[in-house]
Amino acid sequence: MIPGVSSVIRVGLMILVVVVFQISCLVQIRVLGGAADLTPLLVAAVALYAGSVPGAATGFFTGLLMDLALGTNLGASSLVLTAVGYGVGRYREQRDPANTLTPIPVAAAATAGYVLAYSAVSFMLSIDAPVSLLVLREMLMTVILNVLIAMPFFAVCRRLLRPVLLVDPSPRARRESTISSGPIGLRGLEI
Repeated sequence: MIPGVSSVIRVGLMILVVVVFQISCLVQIRVLGGAADLTPLLVAAVALYAGSVPGAATGFFTGLLMDLALGTNLGASSLVLTAVGYGVGRYREQRDPANTLTPIPVAAAATAGYVLAYSAVSFMLSIDAPVSLLVLREMLMTVILNVLIAMPFFAVCRRLLRPVLLVDPSPRARRESTISSGPIGLRGLEI
């Protein structure tokens, strides 16, 4: 991501819109006991398209805004979402995923990591909450719902982030760049 005022404003507005929409609308829509959670999807999308440092920063500020808006323990969501953003960003930097279906496993892993780590942090901070096996069903439904909405959500995030990214994240552009740049000894040869 090109560090600059426009990228910070763009990602900041995305964080604000997602957190407000999550708190005001999505929490009330329940499907089989679970609700979709856009916050780990936003963090994963920014990390996947921009890298580990912007992903971690997005996770921190998203979690901070969530904690301030909900009045929960300050820092619990920030800690977990920072780790999720950094982890997805490192995956992108190490593997360079070029498949168009990459958002599905990334969304599943980011959401599962978020709900499990947030539960562990909440338990360690001894937040009084009832624990039963229904929590596992709710976590599983949250992961499934996030996987179902991952493709369109990641597409919207890619569209919004494209003007400030250094490299075009579309798989088509990646294929074209690998064809033209190929190995040094084979450049110019049509294979």
